[in-house]
Amino acid sequence: MKILIANRGEIARRIIRTAHRLGHQTVAVFAEPDSNAPFVTEATESLCIGPADLASSYLSIERILEAAATSGATAVHPGYGFLSENTDFARAVAAAGLTWIGPRPEAVESMGSKIEARRLAANAGVPIIPGFDESQARPDLFAAAERIGFPVLVKAAAGGGGKGIRIVHDPAGFDGALDEAIAEAERSFGDGAMIVERYVQRPRHVEVQIVGDKHGNLIDLGTRECSVQRRYQKLLEEAPAPNLPDHTRTGLRQSARLLAEAIGYDSAGTVEFIVDDETGDYFFLEMNTRLQVEHPVTEFVTGFDLVELMIGSAEGSSLPVGQDDVKLVGHAIEARINAEDSSRGFVPQIGTITALQVPTNVRWDSAVEQGSEISPHYDAMIAKLIVNGPDRPTALSSLATALDELVIGGLVTNAGFHRWLLTQKPVVEGRVTTRFLDDTEIPTDTGVEEAAAHAAGLWLNSRRSAPEDLVWKSLPRFALTPQRPIRPLYLGALDGEVFEVLPRTETPVAGVCEGNEVVVNVDGHSHSFVVLDRSEHWAPRGGDVHGSAGALTSPFPAVVAEVHATPGAGVEGGEVLVVIEAMKMLHSLKAGGPGTIDEVRVEVGDQTASHQVLVTFAAQE
Repeated sequence: MKILIANRGEIARRIIRTAHRLGHQTVAVFAEPDSNAPFVTEATESLCIGPADLASSYLSIERILEAAATSGATAVHPGYGFLSENTDFARAVAAAGLTWIGPRPEAVESMGSKIEARRLAANAGVPIIPGFDESQARPDLFAAAERIGFPVLVKAAAGGGGKGIRIVHDPAGFDGALDEAIAEAERSFGDGAMIVERYVQRPRHVEVQIVGDKHGNLIDLGTRECSVQRRYQKLLEEAPAPNLPDHTRTGLRQSARLLAEAIGYDSAGTVEFIVDDETGDYFFLEMNTRLQVEHPVTEFVTGFDLVELMIGSAEGSSLPVGQDDVKLVGHAIEARINAEDSSRGFVPQIGTITALQVPTNVRWDSAVEQGSEISPHYDAMIAKLIVNGPDRPTALSSLATALDELVIGGLVTNAGFHRWLLTQKPVVEGRVTTRFLDDTEIPTDTGVEEAAAHAAGLWLNSRRSAPEDLVWKSLPRFALTPQRPIRPLYLGALDGEVFEVLPRTETPVAGVCEGNEVVVNVDGHSHSFVVLDRSEHWAPRGGDVHGSAGALTSPFPAVVAEVHATPGAGVEGGEVLVVIEAMKMLHSLKAGGPGTIDEVRVEVGDQTASHQVLVTFAAQE
């Protein structure tokens, strides 16, 4: 086959890897910002399908099918996200005479609405969480919430990925939460239909991987734990799920097969459940009719290549194994390495990866290489770091070691957050709930000052081991004793802060030094510095070029999604003036108090920088 991959980044590279191993050719389609991305060059051939705008590229069925025709592709793999669960796309692929590497559209359609999926699950004998979906009238939804009892969840009936979901703790917060959930659902899925559900107080997110073929054969590949989440986005996953009662584990796997069999499922998919950590009760959450981000942990403990099984099923082959052949061996854990700053509320980050040092003895499913650009146009994940071991403690230890050795320069990632996470008692004991990060204070100190001292030491050591002429050229900057330089070094960090430090060389840390640029890992956090000449240190470094006090500013790099501000309009405070989108997440920016709008400096589609002024206000008497 010649497989067109209707996706990007790490999942495109991962599909290419298996396809090439099996002897298939591949076609990468890419939007303009991805023209230099690794997946583009690794495919057999590649075609540009449009600009950064998703509707004109990765979400354009017409352009993807045009690329398939131009390249002579014979099959399409959708990866995850984008069009992977779009039945119109699946049918259009089949209508074009191409092989769809995924479940049949009818199965996808049956799970596409959470309302319909709940009914199918109940009919199949799968436990569902108490909820209401019979009406979309606001009074009916509110009455259902009161009947179920607060706290409740309001969540989108369509889509997934944590979009369109809000927790409502009391009646006073219902309308606002419902408005936010509907708006996010309509933007993400084009469907604002809502479900009101009971909110489990100590919920765990556990899922079951299933695989079927076109001959009626179907197996499950065990459980995965995905409870470490922020804003309903998974961060850490493992297989198998730890500390489940035997009856819960057995029931989860049986329920997943029952549901999949009921809809005639014939590819790789995942049935997701909420498990009450106090009772072991479990309830159907949703079914993802595609490959999951966290599928590598299942591959580690089962030995199966899920992409290979998907390709085989699409070609009409029978599953090569039965349920009795599925053996779970060892333990595997995956950390999603995202371009985001956990010390500032997980705000998205953009930039160029100036250094990349990946630990050995791990699986590194990555969208990037050194020199890759992280833009605000797509999601925050840049790589998946996956480890395995004969048991869970060994796997946890291996992940900790890997995070200590990982070096990513040029932007902030959440790798240090993951390293901290592995020290937390609920994670160590395998008793994490989805509320863990809501109830836990995340450290804001990333150890940057200590990192600066280590970076200075690494730079100094590199100079001592450099060719003699470089050593002599560096000597006028400081005098040396057998232990350390008499004079401190000045290091500039990513945010412009300058550190005056004495080099620290006695404690080894992972790091990369190229010229005057140094990146070091301290407690999992990669810190990037530039060693400055003394003249550079004392030179003016530029002030705030973004505007005036009291203005509405962008908290991080983003794309403007909505503008509700008009020059001359008055505001009381709390009104949403601008909505920005970064890494596929919407953020509403509100007026901080009463005033009159003076300037609106952005339009929909504009790209913003961190701290850039978006709206200014007239001076008040």
